Amino acid sequence: MREDVDARADLRYGTLPGLVRAAARRYGPREAVAEGRTRVSYAELGERVERAAAACIASGITPGDRVAVWAPNTLDWIVSALGAVTAGAVLVPVNTRFKGTEAAHVLHLTRTRLLFITGTFLGTSYVAALRRVRSQLPCLEQVVVLSDSAPEGYRTWKEFLADGDRVTAEEVWRRAASVPSTAPSDIIFTSGTTGHPKGAVITHAQTLRCYGVWSALAGLREDDRYLIVNPFFHTFGYKAGIVACLLRGTAMVPQPVSSVDTVLANLTAERISVLPGPPALLQSLLDHPACSAQDMSALRLMVTGAATVPLELVERLRTELGVGTVLTAYGLSEASGLVTMCRRGDAPETVAMTSGRAIPDTEVRVLAAPDEPGEVLVRGHHVMRGYFEDPEETAKVLDAQGWLHTGDIGVLDAAGNLRITDRVKDMFIVGGFNAYPAEIEQLLCGHPDLAEVAVIGIPDRRLGEVGRAYAVRRPGSSLTADDLIAWARREMANYKVPREVVFVPELPRNAGGKVLKSTFRCA
Repeated sequence: MREDVDARADLRYGTLPGLVRAAARRYGPREAVAEGRTRVSYAELGERVERAAAACIASGITPGDRVAVWAPNTLDWIVSALGAVTAGAVLVPVNTRFKGTEAAHVLHLTRTRLLFITGTFLGTSYVAALRRVRSQLPCLEQVVVLSDSAPEGYRTWKEFLADGDRVTAEEVWRRAASVPSTAPSDIIFTSGTTGHPKGAVITHAQTLRCYGVWSALAGLREDDRYLIVNPFFHTFGYKAGIVACLLRGTAMVPQPVSSVDTVLANLTAERISVLPGPPALLQSLLDHPACSAQDMSALRLMVTGAATVPLELVERLRTELGVGTVLTAYGLSEASGLVTMCRRGDAPETVAMTSGRAIPDTEVRVLAAPDEPGEVLVRGHHVMRGYFEDPEETAKVLDAQGWLHTGDIGVLDAAGNLRITDRVKDMFIVGGFNAYPAEIEQLLCGHPDLAEVAVIGIPDRRLGEVGRAYAVRRPGSSLTADDLIAWARREMANYKVPREVVFVPELPRNAGGKVLKSTFRCA
């Protein structure tokens, strides 16, 4: 049965630049972004995006060039990203938790020409981190610091925008109109079992169609106020956040950090009605001692996923916070971030125990008998065209019939609801962030005192899962667990850092030499 969702957004707007322009016209005086004391209407947002696009064109960006943003959730992220896309560029969001070497890998792989970067965030100088690896990035021609000051060789945001004054609005929209809906709009990076990041290439049409469906199924409204805690570098923050709000005329309240204290303050001060987020954040919100004293009566919609959602959590959100709609969903970067979703009106048990049913015009299969676990396969309009310039890795996950082999293990019930039970690739999820053991192991092995290491996910009450490393020291080493964890915090994103380290004399292996991680899981 065909579901009652809005007419396809890809046909209505064509491309993301088309959506931005249409939203500016349709929702003109309505508030688009609220950032502290700064309030920007949809008409003003459209003007800012147009000016950023003009600056991109003035700086020599041409259609198809890659432009990256390495910054937290802010108004400037929204404007710089949408400006780049309006100029015909392909957006490369960079994880703010990455260290310099991790970010450099993504920038080098995509041959990024222009990078927008934050100055200092959470006590870390991103500019300093970039300068240490700049020699590895011969294609990176320009760096724009989203700040009022910048070191020599870099430009400030204001200086960059000023350069675009010589480009007319007509030139900007001629450029935007020349971008076909089938062109790539972004490259979202994920990691595979090899530990090497791979960029999923998604088009304008795929993004618009997918998040037109998402916003309709979620019931996002023009009068909503949406607290975007999910990071913009992630599909869910960017597309279920920024793009969905543009589609519906919803006010965006970007939050740079996922602090529960800040969430509580924003929920009250901004009269937030929509709050998507990982289960760990929602659980921490409910458990916060000040939660019951806050006025959150405007809150009506929550969407979560990425991990098992306890039934108790769903019931507490509905009873203690009075949230009318709590939904869960499942997706992955290779399928535009959305595969299945619960529907409004689903029973709490369905929301908690499953990730809902396939979104319209999407096929989901499980390679197993009914009600038995097997690998989840997906086919539909939102499946990536492939990994960026990596046909070999693409062929491993996309078969000749167009099925995407997700690497996740799941069970389909009689109603078509999907329940994810395991991960073929050993991935585990730390507070909503995907953590890949092979990648973490590769980074840990950079420590001079480690001979080898194996990482698994273990349960954690607050974050859902965290990493535990089984490590083999080099002969003569006196390396301690605290030493290794401290070193790891300097070398990798925080969610990747193992919370526990167990030293072992050797790693258990099978006859073929493969590490038997099942031994550790049973320990």
